Amino acid sequence: MLDMFHVSNLGIIREARLELGPGLVVITGETGAGKTLLVGALQLLEGAAARQDQIGPFADEVSVEGLFSSDGAETVLARRIVAGGRSRAAVDGAMVPARALGTAAGELVEIVAQHDHLQLASGTGARQLVDGAMTSPESASIEAYQRAWADLLALRAEAELVGGDRRALERELDMVRFQADEIEAAGFVDGDDEELLTRVARLRNAGELVEGLSESAVALTSEHGAVHSATVAAERLNRLGAHDPAIQALADQAADAAARLSELSAEVSKAAMDLEHEPHALEALESRVALLGDLRRKYGDRLADVLAFGQAAGARADELVGLLDRADIVAADLAAAESTARDVGAKLAGVRRDVGRRLSKAALAHLLELGFAEPVLSVNVADRPPTPDGADHVELLFASHTALAPGSVSRVASGGELSRLVLALRLAGGVSEAPVVVFDEIDAGVGGVTALALAAKLADFATERQVLCVTHLPQVAAFADSHFVVRRVGAEALVSQVEGDKREEEIARMLAGIPGSRKGRDHAAELLAMAGAGLSRSAGRIEAAVTMPVS
Repeated sequence: MLDMFHVSNLGIIREARLELGPGLVVITGETGAGKTLLVGALQLLEGAAARQDQIGPFADEVSVEGLFSSDGAETVLARRIVAGGRSRAAVDGAMVPARALGTAAGELVEIVAQHDHLQLASGTGARQLVDGAMTSPESASIEAYQRAWADLLALRAEAELVGGDRRALERELDMVRFQADEIEAAGFVDGDDEELLTRVARLRNAGELVEGLSESAVALTSEHGAVHSATVAAERLNRLGAHDPAIQALADQAADAAARLSELSAEVSKAAMDLEHEPHALEALESRVALLGDLRRKYGDRLADVLAFGQAAGARADELVGLLDRADIVAADLAAAESTARDVGAKLAGVRRDVGRRLSKAALAHLLELGFAEPVLSVNVADRPPTPDGADHVELLFASHTALAPGSVSRVASGGELSRLVLALRLAGGVSEAPVVVFDEIDAGVGGVTALALAAKLADFATERQVLCVTHLPQVAAFADSHFVVRRVGAEALVSQVEGDKREEEIARMLAGIPGSRKGRDHAAELLAMAGAGLSRSAGRIEAAVTMPVS
Protein backbone atom coordinates (compact mmCIF):
# COMPACT_ATOMS: atom_id res chain seq x y z
CA MET A 1 0.00 0.00 0.00
CA LEU A 2 0.97 3.67 -0.09
CA ASP A 3 2.31 4.26 3.45
CA MET A 4 3.55 7.82 3.11
CA PHE A 5 2.98 10.49 0.50
CA HIS A 6 4.84 13.81 0.40
CA VAL A 7 4.09 16.70 -1.94
CA SER A 8 5.97 19.99 -2.03
CA ASN A 9 5.25 23.16 -4.06
CA LEU A 10 2.78 21.54 -6.45
CA GLY A 11 0.48 24.34 -7.56
CA ILE A 12 -1.16 25.83 -4.47
CA ILE A 13 0.08 23.02 -2.20
CA ARG A 14 3.07 24.37 -0.32
CA GLU A 15 3.65 21.21 1.69
CA ALA A 16 1.57 18.09 2.31
CA ARG A 17 2.67 14.97 4.13
CA LEU A 18 0.10 12.19 4.34
CA GLU A 19 0.61 9.08 6.46
CA LEU A 20 -1.95 6.73 4.96
CA GLY A 21 -3.40 3.65 6.50
CA PRO A 22 -4.93 0.52 4.98
CA GLY A 23 -8.46 0.19 3.63
CA LEU A 24 -10.51 3.05 2.25
CA VAL A 25 -8.81 6.48 2.35
CA VAL A 26 -10.90 9.47 1.31
CA ILE A 27 -9.86 13.00 0.40
CA THR A 28 -12.55 15.66 0.63
CA GLY A 29 -12.78 19.43 0.47
CA GLU A 30 -14.56 22.30 -1.20
CA THR A 31 -14.53 22.55 -4.98
CA GLY A 32 -11.31 24.26 -6.05
CA ALA A 33 -9.54 23.56 -2.77
CA GLY A 34 -6.87 21.49 -4.53
CA LYS A 35 -7.94 17.86 -4.04
CA THR A 36 -7.20 16.89 -7.62
CA LEU A 37 -3.64 18.18 -7.24
CA LEU A 38 -2.95 15.20 -4.98
CA VAL A 39 -4.12 12.87 -7.74
CA GLY A 40 -1.92 14.81 -10.15
CA ALA A 41 1.01 14.21 -7.83
CA LEU A 42 0.37 10.46 -7.99
CA GLN A 43 0.15 10.71 -11.77
CA LEU A 44 3.61 12.29 -11.77
CA LEU A 45 4.86 9.18 -9.96
CA GLU A 46 3.21 7.18 -12.75
CA GLY A 47 5.42 8.97 -15.27
CA ALA A 48 2.94 11.61 -16.47
CA ALA A 49 4.37 14.53 -18.45
CA ALA A 50 5.92 17.27 -16.33
CA ARG A 51 4.92 20.90 -16.96
CA GLN A 52 6.41 24.22 -15.97
CA ASP A 53 3.01 25.48 -14.75
CA GLN A 54 2.92 22.76 -12.09
CA ILE A 55 5.66 24.53 -10.14
CA GLY A 56 4.06 26.53 -7.34
CA PRO A 57 5.06 29.96 -5.97
CA PHE A 58 6.62 28.66 -2.76
CA ALA A 59 9.90 27.24 -4.12
CA ASP A 60 11.90 26.69 -7.29
CA GLU A 61 10.80 23.11 -7.92
CA VAL A 62 8.09 20.51 -7.37
CA SER A 63 8.86 17.46 -5.27
CA VAL A 64 6.69 14.35 -4.99
CA GLU A 65 7.61 11.21 -3.04
CA GLY A 66 5.71 8.05 -2.24
CA LEU A 67 6.67 5.17 0.06
CA PHE A 68 4.97 1.94 -1.06
CA SER A 69 5.03 -1.38 0.76
CA SER A 70 4.06 -4.67 -0.84
CA ASP A 71 4.68 -8.24 0.36
CA GLY A 72 7.10 -7.02 3.00
CA ALA A 73 9.20 -4.97 0.57
CA GLU A 74 9.37 -1.18 0.45
CA THR A 75 9.75 0.99 -2.64
CA VAL A 76 10.30 4.74 -2.72
CA LEU A 77 9.25 6.56 -5.89
CA ALA A 78 10.24 10.21 -6.35
CA ARG A 79 9.76 12.88 -8.99
CA ARG A 80 11.03 16.44 -9.21
CA ILE A 81 10.12 19.19 -11.67
CA VAL A 82 12.62 21.99 -12.08
CA ALA A 83 12.72 25.19 -14.13
CA GLY A 84 11.69 24.78 -17.74
CA GLY A 85 9.43 21.82 -16.96
CA ARG A 86 12.38 19.41 -16.86
CA SER A 87 11.92 16.51 -14.49
CA ARG A 88 14.03 14.08 -12.49
CA ALA A 89 12.79 10.64 -11.43
CA ALA A 90 14.13 8.13 -8.95
CA VAL A 91 13.30 4.63 -7.71
CA ASP A 92 14.74 3.80 -4.29
CA GLY A 93 17.15 6.72 -4.62
CA ALA A 94 18.51 5.68 -8.04
CA MET A 95 17.96 8.07 -10.94
CA VAL A 96 15.78 6.58 -13.70
CA PRO A 97 13.93 7.84 -16.80
CA ALA A 98 10.32 8.91 -16.26
CA ARG A 99 9.02 5.90 -18.18
CA ALA A 100 10.95 3.56 -15.88
CA LEU A 101 9.34 5.34 -12.92
CA GLY A 102 5.96 4.76 -14.57
CA THR A 103 6.73 1.07 -15.04
CA ALA A 104 7.58 0.72 -11.35
CA ALA A 105 4.47 2.67 -10.30
CA GLY A 106 2.26 0.66 -12.66
CA GLU A 107 2.87 -2.45 -10.57
CA LEU A 108 1.85 -0.62 -7.38
CA VAL A 109 -0.94 1.84 -8.16
CA GLU A 110 -3.71 2.40 -10.70
CA ILE A 111 -5.64 5.63 -11.09
CA VAL A 112 -9.25 5.69 -12.30
CA ALA A 113 -9.78 9.29 -13.39
CA GLN A 114 -13.01 11.27 -13.25
CA HIS A 115 -13.25 11.42 -17.05
CA ASP A 116 -12.88 7.68 -17.67
CA HIS A 117 -16.54 7.53 -18.73
CA LEU A 118 -15.64 9.67 -21.76
CA GLN A 119 -13.12 7.04 -22.80
CA LEU A 120 -15.61 4.22 -22.28
CA ALA A 121 -18.04 6.01 -24.56
CA SER A 122 -15.51 5.84 -27.41
CA GLY A 123 -14.63 2.80 -29.47
CA THR A 124 -10.99 3.20 -28.50
CA GLY A 125 -11.74 3.30 -24.78
CA ALA A 126 -14.05 0.29 -24.99
CA ARG A 127 -11.47 -1.70 -26.95
CA GLN A 128 -8.73 -0.81 -24.45
CA LEU A 129 -10.99 -1.93 -21.59
CA VAL A 130 -11.62 -5.29 -23.27
CA ASP A 131 -7.98 -5.79 -24.24
CA GLY A 132 -6.89 -4.93 -20.71
CA ALA A 133 -9.12 -7.68 -19.33
CA MET A 134 -7.49 -10.39 -21.47
CA THR A 135 -5.46 -13.19 -19.96
CA SER A 136 -1.91 -13.78 -21.23
CA PRO A 137 -2.98 -16.53 -23.69
CA GLU A 138 -5.77 -14.29 -24.98
CA SER A 139 -3.35 -11.37 -25.42
CA ALA A 140 -1.39 -13.53 -27.88
CA SER A 141 -4.18 -12.85 -30.39
CA ILE A 142 -3.36 -9.13 -30.23
CA GLU A 143 0.34 -9.81 -30.84
CA ALA A 144 -0.51 -12.11 -33.77
CA TYR A 145 -2.67 -9.40 -35.33
CA GLN A 146 0.00 -6.75 -34.84
CA ARG A 147 2.48 -8.94 -36.74
CA ALA A 148 -0.03 -9.53 -39.54
CA TRP A 149 -0.80 -5.82 -39.73
CA ALA A 150 2.92 -4.93 -39.88
CA ASP A 151 3.40 -7.39 -42.76
CA LEU A 152 0.39 -5.92 -44.56
CA LEU A 153 1.68 -2.37 -44.16
CA ALA A 154 5.10 -3.37 -45.50
CA LEU A 155 3.57 -4.98 -48.59
CA ARG A 156 1.25 -2.04 -49.14
CA ALA A 157 4.25 0.28 -49.09
CA GLU A 158 6.09 -2.00 -51.53
CA ALA A 159 3.06 -2.21 -53.77
CA GLU A 160 2.78 1.56 -53.75
CA LEU A 161 6.45 1.84 -54.60
CA VAL A 162 6.47 -0.60 -57.49
CA GLY A 163 2.89 -0.43 -58.63
CA GLY A 164 1.70 2.99 -57.68
CA ASP A 165 3.64 4.63 -60.56
CA ARG A 166 5.37 1.94 -62.60
CA ARG A 167 5.91 4.34 -65.47
CA ALA A 168 7.87 6.65 -63.17
CA LEU A 169 10.11 3.76 -62.12
CA GLU A 170 10.72 2.79 -65.74
CA ARG A 171 11.54 6.40 -66.62
CA GLU A 172 13.95 6.54 -63.72
CA LEU A 173 15.53 3.27 -64.83
CA ASP A 174 16.11 4.65 -68.35
CA MET A 175 17.67 7.78 -66.89
CA VAL A 176 20.08 6.09 -64.45
CA ARG A 177 21.09 3.54 -67.09
CA PHE A 178 21.90 6.37 -69.50
CA GLN A 179 23.93 8.15 -66.81
CA ALA A 180 25.86 5.03 -65.84
CA ASP A 181 26.51 4.11 -69.50
CA GLU A 182 27.58 7.65 -70.42
CA ILE A 183 30.14 7.77 -67.63
CA GLU A 184 31.38 4.25 -68.32
CA ALA A 185 31.64 4.87 -72.08
CA ALA A 186 33.88 7.90 -71.48
CA GLY A 187 36.53 5.47 -70.25
CA PHE A 188 37.99 7.68 -67.55
CA VAL A 189 39.72 6.25 -64.51
CA ASP A 190 40.75 8.00 -61.34
CA GLY A 191 43.74 10.33 -61.97
CA ASP A 192 43.09 10.74 -65.69
CA ASP A 193 42.14 14.40 -65.26
CA GLU A 194 45.58 15.45 -64.00
CA GLU A 195 47.44 13.47 -66.68
CA LEU A 196 45.17 14.83 -69.40
CA LEU A 197 45.72 18.44 -68.39
CA THR A 198 49.50 17.88 -68.36
CA ARG A 199 49.52 16.42 -71.87
CA VAL A 200 47.29 19.16 -73.23
CA ALA A 201 49.55 21.85 -71.81
CA ARG A 202 52.55 20.18 -73.46
CA LEU A 203 50.93 19.90 -76.89
CA ARG A 204 49.50 23.40 -76.77
CA ASN A 205 53.15 24.62 -76.54
CA ALA A 206 54.53 22.06 -79.00
CA GLY A 207 55.98 24.66 -81.43
CA GLU A 208 58.00 26.35 -78.76
CA LEU A 209 59.07 23.00 -77.33
CA VAL A 210 60.21 21.63 -80.73
CA GLU A 211 62.19 24.77 -81.49
CA GLY A 212 63.89 24.72 -78.14
CA LEU A 213 64.64 21.02 -78.33
CA SER A 214 66.09 21.42 -81.84
CA GLU A 215 68.32 24.27 -80.78
CA SER A 216 69.44 22.21 -77.81
CA ALA A 217 70.24 19.25 -80.06
CA VAL A 218 72.32 21.50 -82.37
CA ALA A 219 74.17 22.91 -79.38
CA LEU A 220 75.04 19.39 -78.33
CA THR A 221 75.88 17.79 -81.71
CA SER A 222 77.33 20.54 -83.98
CA GLU A 223 80.99 20.71 -84.93
CA HIS A 224 81.68 23.01 -82.04
CA GLY A 225 78.97 21.55 -79.83
CA ALA A 226 79.25 20.16 -76.33
CA VAL A 227 79.57 16.51 -77.40
CA HIS A 228 82.43 17.25 -79.89
CA SER A 229 84.19 19.50 -77.40
CA ALA A 230 83.95 16.92 -74.59
CA THR A 231 85.24 14.17 -76.93
CA VAL A 232 88.25 16.29 -78.05
CA ALA A 233 89.05 17.16 -74.45
CA ALA A 234 88.94 13.48 -73.44
CA GLU A 235 91.32 12.47 -76.27
CA ARG A 236 93.88 15.18 -75.39
CA LEU A 237 93.78 14.41 -71.68
CA ASN A 238 94.18 10.73 -72.43
CA ARG A 239 97.46 11.41 -74.37
CA LEU A 240 98.72 13.56 -71.54
CA GLY A 241 97.92 10.84 -69.05
CA ALA A 242 100.68 8.73 -70.55
CA HIS A 243 103.18 11.18 -69.07
CA ASP A 244 101.37 11.94 -65.80
CA PRO A 245 99.13 9.32 -64.13
CA ALA A 246 97.26 12.06 -62.19
CA ILE A 247 95.97 13.49 -65.48
CA GLN A 248 94.60 10.09 -66.50
CA ALA A 249 91.81 10.46 -63.90
CA LEU A 250 90.79 13.75 -65.55
CA ALA A 251 90.83 12.03 -68.94
CA ASP A 252 88.45 9.36 -67.59
CA GLN A 253 86.04 12.03 -66.27
CA ALA A 254 86.08 13.83 -69.62
CA ALA A 255 85.34 10.58 -71.47
CA ASP A 256 82.41 9.91 -69.11
CA ALA A 257 81.07 13.43 -69.63
CA ALA A 258 81.28 13.01 -73.41
CA ALA A 259 79.31 9.75 -73.19
CA ARG A 260 76.58 11.32 -71.01
CA LEU A 261 76.32 14.33 -73.28
CA SER A 262 75.96 11.99 -76.26
CA GLU A 263 73.08 10.18 -74.50
CA LEU A 264 71.46 13.51 -73.64
CA SER A 265 71.77 14.61 -77.26
CA ALA A 266 69.98 11.43 -78.40
CA GLU A 267 67.13 11.93 -75.88
CA VAL A 268 66.66 15.58 -76.84
CA SER A 269 66.51 14.65 -80.52
CA LYS A 270 63.97 11.89 -79.79
CA ALA A 271 61.76 14.27 -77.73
CA ALA A 272 61.76 16.73 -80.66
CA MET A 273 60.89 13.97 -83.12
CA ASP A 274 58.05 12.65 -80.87
CA LEU A 275 56.43 16.07 -80.79
CA GLU A 276 56.82 16.47 -84.50
CA HIS A 277 55.14 13.09 -85.12
CA GLU A 278 51.91 13.91 -83.07
CA PRO A 279 50.30 16.59 -85.25
CA HIS A 280 46.74 15.41 -84.44
CA ALA A 281 47.30 14.51 -80.79
CA LEU A 282 46.29 17.95 -79.50
CA GLU A 283 42.93 17.80 -81.26
CA ALA A 284 42.17 14.41 -79.68
CA LEU A 285 43.21 15.58 -76.23
CA GLU A 286 41.16 18.77 -76.53
CA SER A 287 38.16 16.59 -77.31
CA ARG A 288 38.80 14.49 -74.16
CA VAL A 289 39.08 17.67 -72.05
CA ALA A 290 35.74 18.87 -73.43
CA LEU A 291 34.15 15.48 -72.66
CA LEU A 292 35.48 15.59 -69.11
CA GLY A 293 34.14 19.12 -68.66
CA ASP A 294 30.69 18.00 -69.86
CA LEU A 295 30.64 15.10 -67.37
CA ARG A 296 31.79 17.29 -64.51
CA ARG A 297 29.12 19.86 -65.29
CA LYS A 298 26.41 17.18 -65.01
CA TYR A 299 27.72 14.81 -62.34
CA GLY A 300 30.34 16.38 -60.07
CA ASP A 301 33.06 18.96 -59.53
CA ARG A 302 35.90 16.43 -59.75
CA LEU A 303 36.53 13.32 -61.86
CA ALA A 304 36.33 11.26 -58.64
CA ASP A 305 32.81 12.66 -58.04
CA VAL A 306 31.79 11.79 -61.61
CA LEU A 307 33.02 8.20 -61.25
CA ALA A 308 31.23 7.85 -57.87
CA PHE A 309 28.02 9.15 -59.45
CA GLY A 310 28.34 6.54 -62.18
CA GLN A 311 28.72 3.75 -59.65
CA ALA A 312 25.66 4.98 -57.72
CA ALA A 313 23.62 5.21 -60.92
CA GLY A 314 24.57 1.63 -61.80
CA ALA A 315 23.56 0.42 -58.34
CA ARG A 316 20.23 2.28 -58.57
CA ALA A 317 19.60 0.73 -61.96
CA ASP A 318 20.09 -2.74 -60.46
CA GLU A 319 17.73 -1.84 -57.61
CA LEU A 320 15.05 -0.60 -60.00
CA VAL A 321 15.33 -3.75 -62.08
CA GLY A 322 14.72 -5.75 -58.90
CA LEU A 323 11.73 -3.59 -57.96
CA LEU A 324 10.16 -3.92 -61.37
CA ASP A 325 10.71 -7.67 -61.33
CA ARG A 326 9.16 -7.75 -57.83
CA ALA A 327 6.11 -5.85 -59.10
CA ASP A 328 5.07 -8.92 -61.03
CA ILE A 329 4.52 -10.93 -57.83
CA VAL A 330 3.88 -8.28 -55.14
CA ALA A 331 0.20 -8.10 -56.00
CA ALA A 332 -0.20 -11.77 -55.12
CA ASP A 333 1.76 -11.32 -51.88
CA LEU A 334 -0.36 -8.31 -50.97
CA ALA A 335 -3.58 -10.21 -51.54
CA ALA A 336 -2.29 -13.02 -49.31
CA ALA A 337 -1.30 -10.54 -46.58
CA GLU A 338 -4.73 -8.90 -46.69
CA SER A 339 -6.38 -12.29 -46.37
CA THR A 340 -4.11 -13.18 -43.43
CA ALA A 341 -4.92 -9.87 -41.70
CA ARG A 342 -8.65 -10.52 -42.11
CA ASP A 343 -8.32 -14.07 -40.77
CA VAL A 344 -6.15 -13.11 -37.80
CA GLY A 345 -8.38 -10.07 -37.21
CA ALA A 346 -11.45 -12.33 -37.16
CA LYS A 347 -9.78 -14.52 -34.52
CA LEU A 348 -8.94 -11.43 -32.46
CA ALA A 349 -12.53 -10.23 -32.77
CA GLY A 350 -13.70 -13.63 -31.52
CA VAL A 351 -11.42 -13.39 -28.50
CA ARG A 352 -12.70 -9.88 -27.82
CA ARG A 353 -16.28 -11.14 -27.96
CA ASP A 354 -15.47 -13.86 -25.42
CA VAL A 355 -13.70 -11.40 -23.14
CA GLY A 356 -16.52 -8.89 -23.63
CA ARG A 357 -19.11 -11.44 -22.50
CA ARG A 358 -17.02 -12.32 -19.47
CA LEU A 359 -16.40 -8.65 -18.69
CA SER A 360 -20.05 -7.60 -19.01
CA LYS A 361 -21.20 -10.52 -16.84
CA ALA A 362 -18.78 -9.55 -14.08
CA ALA A 363 -19.68 -5.87 -14.40
CA LEU A 364 -23.40 -6.67 -14.18
CA ALA A 365 -22.79 -8.33 -10.82
CA HIS A 366 -21.12 -5.14 -9.60
CA LEU A 367 -23.94 -2.98 -11.01
CA LEU A 368 -26.51 -4.98 -9.06
CA GLU A 369 -24.56 -4.23 -5.90
CA LEU A 370 -24.45 -0.55 -6.90
CA GLY A 371 -28.23 -0.13 -6.85
CA PHE A 372 -29.38 -1.12 -10.35
CA ALA A 373 -32.44 -3.37 -10.36
CA GLU A 374 -32.18 -5.06 -13.75
CA PRO A 375 -29.36 -3.43 -15.73
CA VAL A 376 -28.38 -4.48 -19.23
CA LEU A 377 -24.74 -4.34 -20.33
CA SER A 378 -23.06 -5.93 -23.32
CA VAL A 379 -19.91 -5.52 -25.35
CA ASN A 380 -20.70 -5.38 -29.05
CA VAL A 381 -17.85 -6.37 -31.36
CA ALA A 382 -18.72 -5.62 -34.99
CA ASP A 383 -16.62 -6.69 -37.97
CA ARG A 384 -14.95 -4.09 -40.17
CA PRO A 385 -11.98 -3.92 -42.57
CA PRO A 386 -8.55 -4.31 -40.94
CA THR A 387 -7.18 -1.27 -39.10
CA PRO A 388 -4.10 -0.83 -36.88
CA ASP A 389 -6.14 -1.99 -33.86
CA GLY A 390 -7.97 -4.93 -35.41
CA ALA A 391 -10.65 -5.92 -37.87
CA ASP A 392 -13.49 -4.94 -35.56
CA HIS A 393 -15.20 -2.07 -33.75
CA VAL A 394 -15.85 -2.42 -30.02
CA GLU A 395 -18.79 -0.63 -28.40
CA LEU A 396 -20.38 -0.75 -24.95
CA LEU A 397 -24.18 -1.02 -24.98
CA PHE A 398 -26.04 -0.18 -21.77
CA ALA A 399 -29.53 0.20 -20.36
CA SER A 400 -30.34 0.89 -16.73
CA HIS A 401 -33.30 -1.54 -16.91
CA THR A 402 -34.41 -4.42 -19.10
CA ALA A 403 -37.51 -2.41 -20.06
CA LEU A 404 -35.27 0.04 -21.91
CA ALA A 405 -33.54 -0.53 -25.23
CA PRO A 406 -29.75 -0.80 -24.80
CA GLY A 407 -27.76 1.89 -26.55
CA SER A 408 -24.30 3.39 -26.72
CA VAL A 409 -23.00 4.43 -23.31
CA SER A 410 -22.47 7.98 -24.57
CA ARG A 411 -26.19 8.33 -25.44
CA VAL A 412 -28.18 6.47 -22.82
CA ALA A 413 -26.32 6.72 -19.49
CA SER A 414 -26.88 9.62 -17.09
CA GLY A 415 -24.08 11.17 -15.04
CA GLY A 416 -24.80 9.08 -11.96
CA GLU A 417 -25.19 5.92 -14.03
CA LEU A 418 -21.90 6.60 -15.80
CA SER A 419 -20.05 6.92 -12.49
CA ARG A 420 -21.31 3.55 -11.29
CA LEU A 421 -20.76 2.01 -14.69
CA VAL A 422 -17.12 3.16 -14.70
CA LEU A 423 -16.58 1.65 -11.26
CA ALA A 424 -18.25 -1.64 -12.19
CA LEU A 425 -16.34 -1.98 -15.47
CA ARG A 426 -13.00 -1.08 -13.95
CA LEU A 427 -13.52 -3.59 -11.16
CA ALA A 428 -14.58 -6.25 -13.63
CA GLY A 429 -11.71 -5.37 -15.99
CA GLY A 430 -8.97 -6.16 -13.50
CA VAL A 431 -8.19 -2.85 -11.82
CA SER A 432 -8.36 -4.73 -8.53
CA GLU A 433 -5.03 -6.42 -9.33
CA ALA A 434 -3.15 -3.28 -8.24
CA PRO A 435 -2.41 -3.10 -4.49
CA VAL A 436 -3.31 0.62 -4.49
CA VAL A 437 -6.29 1.94 -6.48
CA VAL A 438 -7.15 5.63 -6.75
CA PHE A 439 -10.63 6.87 -7.75
CA ASP A 440 -10.74 10.54 -8.68
CA GLU A 441 -14.30 11.88 -8.30
CA ILE A 442 -15.94 9.06 -10.23
CA ASP A 443 -19.03 9.54 -8.04
CA ALA A 444 -20.31 12.61 -9.91
CA GLY A 445 -24.10 12.74 -10.13
CA VAL A 446 -24.63 10.08 -7.48
CA GLY A 447 -26.67 10.63 -4.32
CA GLY A 448 -29.12 9.13 -1.85
CA VAL A 449 -29.38 5.37 -1.53
CA THR A 450 -27.23 4.95 -4.64
CA ALA A 451 -24.46 6.88 -2.91
CA LEU A 452 -24.69 4.50 0.03
CA ALA A 453 -24.47 1.55 -2.32
CA LEU A 454 -21.40 3.03 -4.02
CA ALA A 455 -19.82 3.76 -0.64
CA ALA A 456 -20.46 0.20 0.52
CA LYS A 457 -18.95 -1.14 -2.70
CA LEU A 458 -15.82 0.91 -2.27
CA ALA A 459 -15.54 -0.15 1.36
CA ASP A 460 -15.90 -3.83 0.42
CA PHE A 461 -13.38 -3.35 -2.36
CA ALA A 462 -10.93 -1.81 0.12
CA THR A 463 -10.89 -4.85 2.39
CA GLU A 464 -8.29 -6.52 0.15
CA ARG A 465 -6.30 -3.47 -0.97
CA GLN A 466 -5.79 0.18 -0.24
CA VAL A 467 -8.29 2.45 -2.00
CA LEU A 468 -7.83 6.22 -2.26
CA CYS A 469 -10.93 8.13 -3.24
CA VAL A 470 -11.30 11.84 -3.97
CA THR A 471 -15.01 12.39 -3.35
CA HIS A 472 -17.81 14.90 -2.78
CA LEU A 473 -20.12 12.26 -1.30
CA PRO A 474 -20.56 12.29 2.49
CA GLN A 475 -21.68 8.64 2.28
CA VAL A 476 -18.32 7.60 0.81
CA ALA A 477 -16.45 9.73 3.35
CA ALA A 478 -18.39 8.09 6.20
CA PHE A 479 -17.21 4.62 5.18
CA ALA A 480 -13.53 5.64 5.09
CA ASP A 481 -10.89 4.12 7.31
CA SER A 482 -8.81 7.32 6.99
CA HIS A 483 -10.11 10.78 6.10
CA PHE A 484 -8.07 13.72 4.80
CA VAL A 485 -9.42 17.21 4.13
CA VAL A 486 -8.02 19.79 1.72
CA ARG A 487 -8.78 23.38 2.75
CA ARG A 488 -8.04 26.55 0.81
CA VAL A 489 -6.56 29.33 2.95
CA GLY A 490 -5.89 32.32 0.74
CA ALA A 491 -3.56 31.23 -2.05
CA GLU A 492 -2.51 28.04 -0.29
CA ALA A 493 -4.05 24.57 0.04
CA LEU A 494 -3.63 22.82 3.38
CA VAL A 495 -4.04 19.05 3.80
CA SER A 496 -4.82 17.52 7.17
CA GLN A 497 -6.22 14.27 8.56
CA VAL A 498 -9.50 14.55 10.45
CA GLU A 499 -10.82 12.28 13.19
CA GLY A 500 -13.56 12.40 15.80
CA ASP A 501 -15.42 15.71 15.98
CA LYS A 502 -13.39 17.21 13.14
CA ARG A 503 -14.40 14.38 10.84
CA GLU A 504 -18.03 14.69 11.91
CA GLU A 505 -17.86 18.40 11.17
CA GLU A 506 -16.46 17.78 7.67
CA ILE A 507 -19.16 15.25 6.84
CA ALA A 508 -21.78 17.70 8.13
CA ARG A 509 -20.36 20.30 5.76
CA MET A 510 -20.59 17.81 2.90
CA LEU A 511 -24.20 17.01 3.83
CA ALA A 512 -25.51 20.48 4.48
CA GLY A 513 -22.89 22.92 3.39
CA ILE A 514 -23.10 24.37 6.92
CA PRO A 515 -20.35 22.92 9.14
CA GLY A 516 -21.81 24.40 12.34
CA SER A 517 -25.36 23.11 11.80
CA ARG A 518 -26.53 21.06 14.78
CA LYS A 519 -28.89 18.99 12.66
CA GLY A 520 -26.15 18.52 10.10
CA ARG A 521 -23.85 17.23 12.84
CA ASP A 522 -26.58 14.87 14.01
CA HIS A 523 -27.05 13.48 10.50
CA ALA A 524 -23.26 13.17 10.09
CA ALA A 525 -23.06 11.25 13.36
CA GLU A 526 -25.90 9.00 12.20
CA LEU A 527 -24.16 8.32 8.89
CA LEU A 528 -20.86 7.57 10.63
CA ALA A 529 -22.59 5.23 13.02
CA MET A 530 -24.27 3.42 10.14
CA ALA A 531 -20.96 3.01 8.33
CA GLY A 532 -19.20 1.97 11.49
CA ALA A 533 -21.79 -0.69 12.19
CA GLY A 534 -21.29 -2.06 8.69
CA LEU A 535 -25.03 -1.89 7.98
CA SER A 536 -24.40 -0.97 4.35
CA ARG A 537 -21.34 -3.14 3.70
CA SER A 538 -23.25 -5.96 2.08
CA ALA A 539 -22.41 -7.55 -1.22
CA GLY A 540 -26.08 -7.38 -2.23
CA ARG A 541 -28.38 -4.49 -2.97
CA ILE A 542 -29.27 -1.87 -0.37
CA GLU A 543 -32.98 -2.26 0.19
CA ALA A 544 -33.75 0.54 2.61
CA ALA A 545 -33.86 4.13 1.49
CA VAL A 546 -32.22 6.55 3.88
CA THR A 547 -33.53 10.09 4.12
CA MET A 548 -31.31 12.70 5.70
CA PRO A 549 -32.89 16.14 5.93
CA VAL A 550 -30.51 18.92 6.78
CA SER A 551 -30.83 22.46 8.02
